[in-house]
Amino acid sequence: MYGGDGLGRLEGRAVLAPFVLPGERVHVRAATEKPGLVHAGLREVLAAAPERVAAPCPYFTRCGGCHYQHAPYQMQLALKRGILEDQLRRIGKIEPPAEIAVVAGEPWGYRNRVQLHIDGGRLGFREAQSHKLCAIESCPISSPAINAGIRALREMLGDRRWPRFMRAVELFTNETQMQVNVLETERPVARRFFDWCAERIAGMVEGALEYGEFRVSSGSFFQVNRFLADRLVEVALPGADGASALDLYAGVGLFSMLLARRFGAVTAVEAGGRAAADLQFNASRAGVTVRVERADAAAFLEALEAAPDFVLLDPPRAGIGKQMVARLVAMRAPRVTIVSCDPATLARDLAGLLGGGYHIEGMTLVDLFPQTYHIETVVRLGL
Repeated sequence: MYGGDGLGRLEGRAVLAPFVLPGERVHVRAATEKPGLVHAGLREVLAAAPERVAAPCPYFTRCGGCHYQHAPYQMQLALKRGILEDQLRRIGKIEPPAEIAVVAGEPWGYRNRVQLHIDGGRLGFREAQSHKLCAIESCPISSPAINAGIRALREMLGDRRWPRFMRAVELFTNETQMQVNVLETERPVARRFFDWCAERIAGMVEGALEYGEFRVSSGSFFQVNRFLADRLVEVALPGADGASALDLYAGVGLFSMLLARRFGAVTAVEAGGRAAADLQFNASRAGVTVRVERADAAAFLEALEAAPDFVLLDPPRAGIGKQMVARLVAMRAPRVTIVSCDPATLARDLAGLLGGGYHIEGMTLVDLFPQTYHIETVVRLGL
């Protein structure tokens, strides 16, 4: 099931439990019950599937970050494709394409960004569906530089100079430079803390970090998988060219840069102030022309008078919603590509677009988040 749980049946009721595989017989304990539905926790695997593997992470099943470490990676990809197809059928009432391509990279050490919580002199991630801290020493899905940063922060925690009022910190890296961002604190953190971090964390930079051709400031969104960002762009924009293009939810310009090299005029819309500034800087430095609009994507699309040749949308998990679907259908841009990080909202949005006359030209699952239930899907649409 989407969300990481397995589905079983007991006495006519559906039972959802995490960390299980198809065909297994397990002992679970009910956590919450509703008529016809039980959410349960796994107690013991009584008869394991032959595919089951030992999770390499000692925090797996406690830490809330990963869901599939007990499954071989090729099985994870097959499960995700099946989940995507199920969401399209159940939510969108859409028959999935016969061919859904799958793009995958390294299944470990891929994360370039982590958010770490601090509690009681310990550093780690939240436990699954809990505010309780799972203290860690390392994270196998995070990059070598991130893990070096985690080790440094753990050592610093025991020092009297550590600000005890700080509750969450973020590490973001290109494997050479490291950005340290305070996310949650009870009062402002003094400059000397960051000076101290610069002494202990290799490559720490103040302000923006350089990620290939992109400047990424603190608070700006950038794809978390250090191996697949370029492939994601290739999948979303195969052969895309024309007179005009619109990039909605543009971030720092991951798609805008290539669009500007292929289209005569490109407008990129981004609501975040820092990301929009980064996008403008990145376009200028790359020598390409992009009209950057700091605006809400839905509001901008609603006010747009003429349809561009191509529209790319990379929305958050909430998807684009009924208003934007209706506007896209009315505007009738010849080609539309959606880069979705949630198959449920993708299915909902696709249902409206297909009902309005679009058809699916191609669908690709890009596994940006190995070991987790998260699914990134690129859908190319035409009229």
